[in-house]
Amino acid sequence: MKHCSTLALASIVVLSACSPTLNDLTAYTAQVKSTTQVNIDPYPEFTKPPSAQYTAQNFRSPFTRPKEASTPVKVAKQANCLQPDFNRKKARLEEYGLDALSLAGSFTSQGKRWALFKSNDGSLHKAQLGSRIGLFYGKIKEINDKSVKIEQLLPDGAGCWQRKEVTLSTASAAGENENV
Repeated sequence: MKHCSTLALASIVVLSACSPTLNDLTAYTAQVKSTTQVNIDPYPEFTKPPSAQYTAQNFRSPFTRPKEASTPVKVAKQANCLQPDFNRKKARLEEYGLDALSLAGSFTSQGKRWALFKSNDGSLHKAQLGSRIGLFYGKIKEINDKSVKIEQLLPDGAGCWQRKEVTLSTASAAGENENV
């Protein structure tokens, strides 16, 4: 035990002899502080900007939506041209555009041919010949094993409507329909 205490005493003596002297560093720092000149530029003089007069109190606030300034152009219906039945109650499949529907398949039940459509929201819908489908007054004209033909009415911009046939097939995904 005496040997351990001697070793501890010796290590304390050795470590205390290694303490650094900072006298020269302190003297150098004092000399640099006394000989260095500090040049700080004064703050600039700020002039008051001219006040602006707010003159837009009669205009619309930028935080409110603008009002519809122009009235929509109404095209007069042409006589003796194709028109859809606007008063007819719309079917469930007329809530979807054809680009949001894909043909999932077809089946026959009790002698009637049905088509099964999957909408982009994941719902399944069934339809048969003559069912209404799509946003443009579509009507199912033909159901095959792998495709469905739909006749749509598209506006021509002059007040009339034109027939256009579209084919949906099981190979096409939603948004990849074939135009015929």
